[in-house]
Amino acid sequence: MQLGVIGLGTMGANLARNAARNGAKVFVFNRTTEKTHEFVQKFGKEGEFVAAESLREFVTGMEAPRAILLMVKAGDPVDAVIEELLPMLTKGDILIDAGNSHFRDTERREARLKKLGMHFVGMGVSGGEEGALMGPSMMPGGDAQALETLMPLFLKMAAKAGSGSGRCVTYIGPGGAGHFVKMVHNGIEYGIMQLIAESYDVLKSVGGLDNAELAKTYKDWSKGDELGSFLMEITAQIFTKKDPETKGDLIDVIADVAGQKGTGKWTTETAMDLGIAIPTINAAVDARILSGETAHRARRMKELPESLAKATKVTKPAVISLVKAALELSIICAYAQGFEMMATMSSEKKWNLDLAEVARIWRGGCIIRSKFLTILQPAQTGNAAAEKKVLQRFEGKTQAEWRQLVALAVVSGIPIPATMASLWFFDTLRRPRLAQNLIQAQRDFFGAHTYQRIDKPGAFHTDWNS
Repeated sequence: MQLGVIGLGTMGANLARNAARNGAKVFVFNRTTEKTHEFVQKFGKEGEFVAAESLREFVTGMEAPRAILLMVKAGDPVDAVIEELLPMLTKGDILIDAGNSHFRDTERREARLKKLGMHFVGMGVSGGEEGALMGPSMMPGGDAQALETLMPLFLKMAAKAGSGSGRCVTYIGPGGAGHFVKMVHNGIEYGIMQLIAESYDVLKSVGGLDNAELAKTYKDWSKGDELGSFLMEITAQIFTKKDPETKGDLIDVIADVAGQKGTGKWTTETAMDLGIAIPTINAAVDARILSGETAHRARRMKELPESLAKATKVTKPAVISLVKAALELSIICAYAQGFEMMATMSSEKKWNLDLAEVARIWRGGCIIRSKFLTILQPAQTGNAAAEKKVLQRFEGKTQAEWRQLVALAVVSGIPIPATMASLWFFDTLRRPRLAQNLIQAQRDFFGAHTYQRIDKPGAFHTDWNS
């Protein structure tokens, strides 16, 4: 099979190499010609590559129907490349946007190319630099007919999902479904990363663990069934890395300002539009934003008083146990919020998303791959035993320690917004009656917005001043 790749940044270059290693003849093009030549010179022996110095040379060199993968910056640059390509393409050609594009942009692009007799695939790709080369999780959506052509290659390129579980790629659904699922993946990723960061803060600030002890703790957790995951593995490694300049631990000289590329924000915005609560993910996005408000933080740090309450002394083993329980249950809540969001969008768009398949293709290659997904996958099919296994995690000592950890962080003055949001999410779902009846009374009082009753149907209004 032939595959064209436009954009030879880290991800584009590694996907091109991945495809070539798996038998594709790969045509490559980059705006900076030097980068194209450098790529072929460095990796040319890994497979069959054809370098092009212009888009026209790139397109005309390929046999029709062409399959062209775009790895350019999301937004206007994608549209610009498409506009430049269109006059050179022919009916039946396939464009694959494998960047982090907004799913609504993907829907617009697919509709336009369909009218021109061409195919458009919006494909989420997760796994970072290493995953793109060695096997990512791939979430293609859009034109199903085009996927029949592409899937033989994608199945070779994607990561393995586990013993007997196939490859981490599946047709997600029509329109922007692929990029939507990738967006939710990234939202869950935001949530889990923030939860791990909060666990580190408590372990260090309250438990007094040094970096060597933190590395050991996260390494132990990465091997267990409760918290085993890619993110736990790399967290353990981070605490062992030395800074070549100071010769100390690198983690201690990294600024506490977290960046973001927008997919977390898109997730929160889309959830608001859907009317779906994703408090853990929202808290994670807010935490990144607030971390970046350095001037505001510096000013308030001088003005605000210290925490008035003082935490009772807790042993290291006790803190580790509390943090582990809170992290386990909070991460489950982050997954639950993302899957509920996907289910709601699927129903609204009539995408018919197979959420068990989504869980399966996230079991390998992607950033949020974890052992928990082996339980979550069958739970998405209505498997009662799997659902029970998930719910059992919230019983007994584990839930009690989750609550104790939140209390410990609060009295210690340590912000753990995502962990607290997860517990709030859980408590809101388990309670038979919430306090929003008072809010409805207030709204009816000042705005005659009406309210519903629990004993009979209909909308009611009360003259509260009479």
